[in-house]
Amino acid sequence: MHFSRRGIIIGGLVGGGLAAGYLLRPRTFALPLDPGRGEVALDAWIKIAKDGVISVAVPQLEMGQGISTLLPQVIAMELGADWRQIAVEPAPVSAHYANLPLAARWAELWMPAMAGLADEADSPVTRRWAQDRRFQATADGMSMAAYELPAREAAASLRAVLAKAAAARWDVPWEECSAKAGFIVHGEKKEAFAVLAPEALAFDPPDPPPLMPDSPGEDPADFPVGAELAFPRLDLPSKVDGSYQFAGDVRLPGMVFAAIRHGPVAKAELSRFDSDAARGSPGLLRVVKGKRWLAAVATSSWAAEQALAKMKPFFNISRAADSEAIDEALDTALRSAAGVPVHTRGKPGDLLKRNFDLAVRYEVAPALHGTLETASAAARITDGTLEMWMATQAPQAARQAAAAALDFDVRDVVLYPMPAGGSFDRRLEIDHAIEAALIAREAGKPVSLTWSRWQEHLAGWPRTPVAALMGARSGPEGRLIGWRARLALPPSAKEFGRRMFGRETHWSARKSVSGKGDALAIEGAVPPYAIANLSIEHVPVDIDLPTARLRGNAHGYTAFFNECFIDELAHRAHREPLSFRMGMLGHDLRLAECLQRVATLSEWSGGADNSGQGLACHVIGEGDSAGRIAVVATARRDDGGVRVDRIYAVADIGRIVNVDIARQQIEGGLVFGLGLAIGSGTSYSAGLPTSRTLRDLGLPLLADCPQVEVAFVTSDAPPADPGELGVAAVAPAIANALFSATGLRFRRLPLLSEGL
Repeated sequence: MHFSRRGIIIGGLVGGGLAAGYLLRPRTFALPLDPGRGEVALDAWIKIAKDGVISVAVPQLEMGQGISTLLPQVIAMELGADWRQIAVEPAPVSAHYANLPLAARWAELWMPAMAGLADEADSPVTRRWAQDRRFQATADGMSMAAYELPAREAAASLRAVLAKAAAARWDVPWEECSAKAGFIVHGEKKEAFAVLAPEALAFDPPDPPPLMPDSPGEDPADFPVGAELAFPRLDLPSKVDGSYQFAGDVRLPGMVFAAIRHGPVAKAELSRFDSDAARGSPGLLRVVKGKRWLAAVATSSWAAEQALAKMKPFFNISRAADSEAIDEALDTALRSAAGVPVHTRGKPGDLLKRNFDLAVRYEVAPALHGTLETASAAARITDGTLEMWMATQAPQAARQAAAAALDFDVRDVVLYPMPAGGSFDRRLEIDHAIEAALIAREAGKPVSLTWSRWQEHLAGWPRTPVAALMGARSGPEGRLIGWRARLALPPSAKEFGRRMFGRETHWSARKSVSGKGDALAIEGAVPPYAIANLSIEHVPVDIDLPTARLRGNAHGYTAFFNECFIDELAHRAHREPLSFRMGMLGHDLRLAECLQRVATLSEWSGGADNSGQGLACHVIGEGDSAGRIAVVATARRDDGGVRVDRIYAVADIGRIVNVDIARQQIEGGLVFGLGLAIGSGTSYSAGLPTSRTLRDLGLPLLADCPQVEVAFVTSDAPPADPGELGVAAVAPAIANALFSATGLRFRRLPLLSEGL
């Protein structure tokens, strides 16, 4: 495949500037990066300035996971750059950055009728769809899978043309030149990248790109806690000193500020409000009515909030969310509705028609995201162009939604990507983009819209509630020979897909997917153990509550069901929980090693009565590229609820690019999972969540956080994302620890939500 002189960096992502589209029809795309003064833009990924600064475009949302360090690190290692000269630039929306692995993973959401044609990242159908729709969403830990190789190929191609430029100067073979610390070197000669960059544009890179023999990575043994870092996070200094800017920090000339009130979680329409009560309110400039919301625009956010409070908007509602009705619907479906088989192994039918040796019911309440930053966006309309500053995991979807709301062409919507103060998949929803665009149009001025915490809880849809019935049959010595799980919940992932890809309202989306089985909504329900006969069913349920994705997604509850149930089975068989699990892992030695190492790390006592220790493990992904984790928690019940004293985790996530960031992600996932285990839940009454504030969520404070110790298995397997592993495994470990401490089983999340 031919590389043009301006096609250095695209590499495997779009085939060197020519995209093999559907049926291999060649297409080209405009280059997304514009060089500033004194810069050379080297295609879709890298710019080099004359002062030596190398700017790397990052096409994924930075929301604390460290992607704005990881991708630049990959490029720096492959290029031979000096880390001190690396800078980051959020990438604009472009077909060059199509997230093909995520598009393939979500094929059933955007092409349900023929998902099998697009369930591979290298499928022409996947590539055509993802590029045409500028699909560069950030989700499911797919960032490195999507962009590591294209980034490496970009850096390798650039290194080659820089070497060619230097070789031409020195009249030596370019293959004999090397790159080190920002210089091209040949014997005693060396020249800086910045000096060579303008000359490098005169050369074509080799095809294929000359990748370094070793993939970027760090050995966990070289980076224990407290060790000096080779690649410290690029975003950390500005976050520490407060100069790191989020969407709510954007200030534009003439900007005004908006506050908003949404209707209850129901089929709600704005009916009336008392505009006279707000007349004369200090700073109030305008009132903007939406179909299901009311906004006030004022000279400050405080003034806008005060005006809204005076107007007391009233909404006509029907089918309001109510926890008693939701629980009844889940219970009825679990007991009597037909399930959709999602996973089957062996011949479970005849075996599991008979009585189970053990059958247990588990429940999960709706959980809110609890992000530090509430939904916010800045918008400005000038000469028929909408500009938006916002944090979004789905930038093109946000552009399309705002364009449709204003009846603009999507090409007239410019989105400036901002980082998120935590997301946990909350920023996959884009309602605030529509609202900010409409308010800016009505106000006639640049507008900053920020939801209050109450509005975030009210209009930010929760993780779905679930009811599960787990049953098992055992053979000699308690060995499992049959396993059945029935999970009653709405088709939550498909519902999200209809909102994102079909641009449907939440009520229309629910109607579109009603009664359909949803494999993504029960992902992780297949236990990692060797069980000959297995049946997993999704029982789809209609509830009057829109549901959304949340960090860990289905793994956050399926791991809870599986690992609590396996612990109950071990106890019933009078087996030690670790050995019971190990006996069923002969096919997965990597997970077995995680279990053995976490037992050593935590001084596992066997989960004996009153020890307060609990064990759990989980796998996310398939085959060699799957991530594996084992967790031991030490927990007890005290007057304040659940007290978790220690958490130990051992993870195998394959090759690790940055050990410090991987550790942060595991630790952060464990603490986030702790929040889901002991809090984060809400109930609903008349369409209103009972949790109005962060305090109401019962999240752990810093003083409540346990001692956390994380270790990694050194592995050369393909990298796996660490971000959700800890979230999934920690809740069952805590529940099993509480059983050890109290002798009582806690089968509902949040734990202790039903008392003792």
